[in-house]
Amino acid sequence: MQLALLGYPLAHSVSPAMHAAALAELGLTDWAYQPWPVAPDDLPAAVTRLRAPDYAGANVTVPHKAAVIPHLDGLTPVAQAIGAVNTILKHEGRLLGHNTDAAGLLADLYNHAVKLDRRVVLVLGGGGVARAAVAACLGVGARVRVLARRRAQAERLCALGDIDIYDWTPLGWLAACDGPALILNATSVGMAPNVDATPWLAGTPFPPQAFVYDLVYNPPRTRLTLAAEAAGLRAATGLGMLVEQGALALERWTGRTVARAAMRRAAEAALAELGVRH
Repeated sequence: MQLALLGYPLAHSVSPAMHAAALAELGLTDWAYQPWPVAPDDLPAAVTRLRAPDYAGANVTVPHKAAVIPHLDGLTPVAQAIGAVNTILKHEGRLLGHNTDAAGLLADLYNHAVKLDRRVVLVLGGGGVARAAVAACLGVGARVRVLARRRAQAERLCALGDIDIYDWTPLGWLAACDGPALILNATSVGMAPNVDATPWLAGTPFPPQAFVYDLVYNPPRTRLTLAAEAAGLRAATGLGMLVEQGALALERWTGRTVARAAMRRAAEAALAELGVRH
């Protein structure tokens, strides 16, 4: 059986290596996971290609997580609620959009012993990545604040539930940083090759006791996580979420339990190789 990753560009994705390791661990030597760099204009044809009987499904990444929805036959309740698709499932010949990002994020936060019920979460960014993060946190009873450069974009997140939106100004930052238990970077700032950038506003102190989670996973240690650790906070990048969401997708496609450790080792090795190339 065949699996695919739809995105553009894909040169720096570690998902193919991660899924190949998991399939090998499962002994599914007749399965393959292939990256498909799909430009936006080519997305309809790529989805049609998935309808062939030898395809079990696909992952979807930027910039297609919302754009793919009109080309599918339906959505799972999770994808419908979030408004974004990162996994395509096949059910009785129909292509269904699903989302494992939110569950993957919560699973990795659980791995880091981060508790969210009735606690304040500060999400940086208001785009597609933020949608899954906000939906996940609201779903477990967190009180969500959003700091975004584009207020109109952030306001669209209000459809997910009750959130507070703050302006990307020094005063907005100071107000938003009052006591959150978790800070989530849902922007791409700091991602390779722009590894010297950080989304954190210069001069803004980190909230004491907060856990800082950067959804960027390349580089393995971002400027945001390094700065948080220097301030005495615990911090992590999004590599664990990447592994968890990938494993959840693979479990839906194969019906088998997937070894996260094998996927993590492969992802780390792929990241190290990408670091050599930069």
